[in-house]
Formats: sequence, structure tokens, C-alpha cells
Amino acid sequence: MLPHPKLLRRFKPKRGFDHVLFCSKNYCGYCQRVKQLGATFKVLELDEMNDRGEIQSALSEWTGQSIAPNVFIKGKHIGGCDQVMESNKQGKLVPLLTEVGAIAN
Repeated sequence: MLPHPKLLRRFKPKRGFDHVLFCSKNYCGYCQRVKQLGATFKVLELDEMNDRGEIQSALSEWTGQSIAPNVFIKGKHIGGCDQVMESNKQGKLVPLLTEVGAIAN
């Protein structure tokens, strides 16, 4: 399913989806866990956005996940905290983050 046009405008940097996007909320403990991984993210703090309801609805429609965090690498939805932590535990996350320059080798 293609992302909502408003999400594309917000998320897509000039050079494409070759980065890590992290949709977060400042008060969310699960979001804090993902932030503690130490990667460089393009962060959208949903609780600081005037149109957070619209963005959150679009995220839910796009990903099937209605709660934060939402992590994307190179435009692919990785998931929320549990999925990101499981990917890290399985050794799959670091190569993805390294590939996009979100962590140093």
C-alpha cells in the first residue's frame, strides 16, 4: 500500500528514502527505548505536531500500526519497539542502520 501523500511530503528527504525515519512521542517509554539504540534518525515527534491526529491516522492506514513508535529504514516499515528490538537481537538491525549511515561501522 502506498503511503498517504501528506506522509510522503513530510518523510521524503531530497535524496530519497535512504535514511531512518522515526515517528515518536516524547512521553512514550517505548519510543525512548528505540532512541537509546544510538542511531541517527530523522525524528517526527508526533505529540509536537499540530496535525498529529491526521498524521497518526495516515500512519495507521499505511502501516496497520496505530501506536508509536513507528520506524522506517529506506522507506520500509520496520515496526514498533518490539519489532525493532527483536530485529536488533537477531543481528538484522545493525547492518540496515550501517547501510544508511545511521550508525558508524
